[in-house]
Amino acid sequence: MLFPLVSLLASLPISVLSFAPGPGQIPSRNGVLGGVDLKPIRVVAENSTQFPTTPGKLRVTENSGYCETTKDVYQASGYGDLATNKSIWFWYFDARTNASTAPLTLWFNGGPGSSSMIGLFQEHGPCRITNDTTGVTLNPYSWNNNSNMLYIDQPVGVGFSHGTTTVGTSEEAAADIWKFLQIFLKDSRFSHLAANHLALWTESYGGHYGPTFASHFLAQNTAIREGSVSGIKLNLKTLAIGNGLTDPISHYPGYISYANSNPYGPLVNVSTIAAANASWNAPDGCRAQIRACNQGGNNSVCSAAQDWCNNNILGTLVGDHDVYYVPSDENDTYPPDFTLYLSSIGDKIGAEVEFQVGPDDVYNNFAATGDWMRSKLPYLEHIVDSGIRVLIYNGDADFIVNYQGVEIMLARMKTRFSTEFNKQVFQNYTVSGHQAGVYKNAGTFSYVRIFAAGHEVPAYQNVAAGLDVGQAAFQFFTQTMANQSLFST
Repeated sequence: MLFPLVSLLASLPISVLSFAPGPGQIPSRNGVLGGVDLKPIRVVAENSTQFPTTPGKLRVTENSGYCETTKDVYQASGYGDLATNKSIWFWYFDARTNASTAPLTLWFNGGPGSSSMIGLFQEHGPCRITNDTTGVTLNPYSWNNNSNMLYIDQPVGVGFSHGTTTVGTSEEAAADIWKFLQIFLKDSRFSHLAANHLALWTESYGGHYGPTFASHFLAQNTAIREGSVSGIKLNLKTLAIGNGLTDPISHYPGYISYANSNPYGPLVNVSTIAAANASWNAPDGCRAQIRACNQGGNNSVCSAAQDWCNNNILGTLVGDHDVYYVPSDENDTYPPDFTLYLSSIGDKIGAEVEFQVGPDDVYNNFAATGDWMRSKLPYLEHIVDSGIRVLIYNGDADFIVNYQGVEIMLARMKTRFSTEFNKQVFQNYTVSGHQAGVYKNAGTFSYVRIFAAGHEVPAYQNVAAGLDVGQAAFQFFTQTMANQSLFST
């Protein structure tokens, strides 16, 4: 997800925590939402505490008894040590049914620099944090009902991961994750999963991560096949992205159109929208800066574009609404914060450092390279054309990566299915007869817009439609993981 706001929640009493906003996604820099420090310097920060690492191997705590309490369902948490100074945290859960043959699903939150424990505790994990933030409840719509789930904190420095913080681009992050998966799948506890279908699910800045990681996996598979790289081929079959920031030239006009007209009413007044339009269209405005970035611009050009566009467009258009769920006022307390609970069980699940839902160093590294503004649409188009099943999904109540910007991107895509996709009209997407959204299919590519859902789609319910929390998301997850196009039930 887009990077969490720096929070003091862990130091506050429960009575205060229950009224404080949960982990968000995106920080402010110099008063700019998603901004950049005035003189961005790429950080190389190392945790001062040394740990007994085992480079190239896992260190695992098995069956801790936390989160997944379904009888006889295996779980493991711990670290994959990339090097003596780089350790990636993971939490793995067997599928509740047919674990030996079920696919392996990787989950990544975004940021850049957000912990994937957000997805685990707030969205689709075996347990979900309670609204009072003090405990968890078993999740009947957990995605491990029918898939083995692997939640990964990355890059190094995020969540419980620790070590030297150097990653500042999506491509560098992809290289570390490929290395981690090689370690994970060589371990005797998980080696049987290498032959199972592999899926990559992600959200928000995952619109960058997902296409980049998937493309890197396929390139490494080719290199292994050709003998230039040694390793385990990754049996990638699925890529899915929720509310994903992939193609900035599409997303920024989407902010303007969504602020003016969306299912929940205008977000700001007409003069603010007019000013944002002028900022987009000016000769040296946001559109021109994004183009300059993606036409060979260096880090400074792309970083400056991020700061300028977020100052003049993204940050001005949300008004007094929550950027992740616009029907609420700013600083909505839902989804509830899980950091105090997670910190309280850290030593029981094998964690070695204080939990950081979104550390500054990682975000600053990405801001310094301008990775945010570098389009990953070519990667996404390549993945679609490679035969991988791809799902794009969006909650219609999210502003920060809203559906209008995503749908502008879909209209711009050039894949073997794009002509057919763009000819399609939206169909109603129902779940057990209840209206959940609208969708399109073309070949192995699908898109669904979920009504009444914010940035973290599986965290929401549609009370008016009679749908429970996570019910609609579980249906599109299940259909996609079965290698099916979307369909109503």
